[in-house]
Amino acid sequence: MDVMRYAITGASRGLGLEFVRQLLNRGDSIDAGVRSPSEARQLQELAQGSEGRLRLHALDVADPKSVEAFATSVGQGQPLDALINNAGVYGKDGALTELDYESMAHTFAINTLGPLRLTAALLPALRRGSARRIIHITSQMGSIGDNGMGGSYGYRISKAALNMAMRNMHVDLHPEGFVTIGLHPGWVQTDMGGPQAPLRPEESVRGMINVIDQLKAEDGGRFFSYEGQQIPW
Repeated sequence: MDVMRYAITGASRGLGLEFVRQLLNRGDSIDAGVRSPSEARQLQELAQGSEGRLRLHALDVADPKSVEAFATSVGQGQPLDALINNAGVYGKDGALTELDYESMAHTFAINTLGPLRLTAALLPALRRGSARRIIHITSQMGSIGDNGMGGSYGYRISKAALNMAMRNMHVDLHPEGFVTIGLHPGWVQTDMGGPQAPLRPEESVRGMINVIDQLKAEDGGRFFSYEGQQIPW
């Protein structure tokens, strides 16, 4: 692969941080969005040794002003090859009669509206890029066809809606040469996944980068696992 410029959200920990590590190690350039750059110590350390290839930006994907500021800082008339919408939350869980609707709205604002808002804001920079890849880190829990357990209302609904948003983006943008997909990272040992998860972040991200590297035009609008297998809607 040629050297690429990525924008990655939720980059201070978990999958986002591992994306930064692996992409930096192979020579790519990254604009990392985090809630508080001054507290992102591991990212700061990576940036110090990156020879300017890693730049940290404040970003709250649920805040329209923060998204616009991030897009302005990242854009600046320069091309952006790929966007990885990774920032996400699980939110509060509960039975149907015990749902916390305020928490669900917050989950939806981050998991669904955040990627929509940020993709739209970065579209001019992405149009200047050569790769034109938009990657949404979603979840198999957003698959309607695969849902045999129920529960997790806020998270499942927000990811199912993100999958539809991704499909819409594909329809709208593929005539311009964009490849837009959803990626399920697997059950990973992160703050969200917990220590009992079977996958380490290194393995999950290695697989997802491999999927991204091998994307073809006909893959746009599809929902893949980190292993490259297509997941039912």
